Amino acid sequence: MTAIRILLVLLGVWLAGLGLTDLLRMNGTDLLSIVFWFAGGILVHDAVFAPLCAALGSAGRRRLPRRAWAPLACGAVCTVTLIAIAVPVLVPGGANADNPTIRDRPYLLGLTIAVVTVWALVALSRVGSHLTHRSESH
Repeated sequence: MTAIRILLVLLGVWLAGLGLTDLLRMNGTDLLSIVFWFAGGILVHDAVFAPLCAALGSAGRRRLPRRAWAPLACGAVCTVTLIAIAVPVLVPGGANADNPTIRDRPYLLGLTIAVVTVWALVALSRVGSHLTHRSESH
């Protein structure tokens, strides 16, 4: 186990070095853009996303049945993640609007299928949990 950890640490250090090397090769404008996106992402996460998740999680935990909590929370996190990833290609003007090859696929359909799949799995999990709980009580 220790050898695996050492290998993983070495791999992480090597990848961090590659990333740092790439950053140092960039021009000032690109570096400034990276700084703004990085800082903006942290601010949006800490000022908007984290408090909203905490509030929704707290409210959901009080109102939802105990067995429903974990699958519903997982489904919600997956849905938000899928939407966040899809925003650049779904929002008009995003993802290089002047390049028509960027949006040459039905991204909204793909997002819809992915979100429906997530919630179908959540429902399947709930049904499985219900059946397991029911068989344990008999």
